[in-house]
Amino acid sequence: DKTRRKPGTSHHQKNKHKKMSGILSLFGMESVGEDEQLFLEHMTTTEVINGPQVVWLPPFRKRADKRKAISLGPLEYCCVRNTMSGEQRIERGPQLLFLKAHDHADVVEKVISLKKNEFIRFLDKRTGKVRVEKGEQGQVVPTAYETFLDEATATATGRPTGIGPPIRQAIDLKCNEYVKIEDKSTGNIRVERGEQLVFLGGFEELVGPKQQAVDIDVEHAVLLRNKRTGQQSLITEAQKFFPSSDEEILEVRDLIKLAEYEGCIVRGEDGQDQFFFGSNADQRCFFLPPHSHMVELMWSRGRRRERRDLVLTKVDLRPMYMSFEFNCRTTDNVELVLEGSFFWEIVDLKAMMRFTSDTSGDVCNHARSKFIERVSKVTLQQFMNGFNAIAEKVHKDDDTFYTQRGVLIHSLEVTGYRCAEASTAQILEQIIQETTNRMNKLQQQESANEVALQQMAGEIEQEQSKGALIQARIANSEQTAKMEGIAEGERLNSFLATTATQIPDIASRLVCSDPS
Repeated sequence: DKTRRKPGTSHHQKNKHKKMSGILSLFGMESVGEDEQLFLEHMTTTEVINGPQVVWLPPFRKRADKRKAISLGPLEYCCVRNTMSGEQRIERGPQLLFLKAHDHADVVEKVISLKKNEFIRFLDKRTGKVRVEKGEQGQVVPTAYETFLDEATATATGRPTGIGPPIRQAIDLKCNEYVKIEDKSTGNIRVERGEQLVFLGGFEELVGPKQQAVDIDVEHAVLLRNKRTGQQSLITEAQKFFPSSDEEILEVRDLIKLAEYEGCIVRGEDGQDQFFFGSNADQRCFFLPPHSHMVELMWSRGRRRERRDLVLTKVDLRPMYMSFEFNCRTTDNVELVLEGSFFWEIVDLKAMMRFTSDTSGDVCNHARSKFIERVSKVTLQQFMNGFNAIAEKVHKDDDTFYTQRGVLIHSLEVTGYRCAEASTAQILEQIIQETTNRMNKLQQQESANEVALQQMAGEIEQEQSKGALIQARIANSEQTAKMEGIAEGERLNSFLATTATQIPDIASRLVCSDPS
């Protein structure tokens, strides 16, 4: 039977397989793919076998590791460091990166792509040199010993890092913008004006944000300080002003305008005060010169002048009203609250500045002291009868105080008064009520008297008219009788004249009548 095996054949094969298995287990075999590497760590050295191939493992080895090769795309790179020599190199894609025996690869990074308005700075750790790459370009990769300069700066200043490469934007300046840039390696500062796109150099940093140019015109000027000399200057020429690298803009000053009735005080660098008045044409508009400032006057306000917080830089020289209120006590121990007003004006600003810094407070406080002095010498009744006369004496009998301070008081009036205590106020109210009633009664009596006088005057006028009528009638009667007599006489004369011509005279008539 051919199918029957010879005695001992199976046992022989089994021994052969056992021997082969022992040999295979002693040496070992690894299949390395085309994108794999086999790291064999011998007793003294390390060997790297790149795929694709089948590798028989040596019997005397420490370890055998199979790893994937690093696939780098066209937009990727990787930094590789040799652990034996310490050397570093950059591997750029596209490639399948097979590491060497003692190579260690860092994380795969994306290459840097820069737009037209972007830039990035690298610092070489070995030489200390700074490399600046500006847009527009792609495939920007640091060298093996370069780091991101602005990432190191961000770490030092506490800004967040690790979110992509520190790509910086170029500074876009408009026509009215400028920026100051300092070179940290030399300390020099330069000024860049718009319109342009500004890229920083290796050691350059911005000195503050972008600034607007100052429009100098008839109402605006620029106060500058030169950092080299420390001198200040005022630029008033109309222009769009950009400072130089050594100049610092301290202030944009507005044109100071004074009305016809206003005045102000300017203190110069020598400490002298200069007075400006709107009534003078050459002082009506001006710019503050360097090292000068407007003097601020701190006046008191409130009816009792209890708060000194009214800040004035311009003084109104027109006549004005100022109200006041204070307490005083009469000689019969009645405490009154006086209310009134000043009508006053400042006529000498220099004298005011020389003698007082709180004009309104001084005027009111002085008037209060004079009121207290005079009211304390009169009773309540006397005060009620003549408080306006007291107010007149307060400011007219003491004009030197106000004149010395350049103040003219036109009038001082007491517009009202009341008792400080409620009980006294009630009594005063009763007195006032009685006085009012008496005045009303007097007014009523005066009205009745006026009516009676008018009635009497009417009757007198009526009688006078009657007498005139009688006299007129008598005169008319006399005139009528006179006219009638004259008329009768005329008739007699006419009759006599007629008879004289017709009747002979007496002698002739006598002759004719004699018989002899």
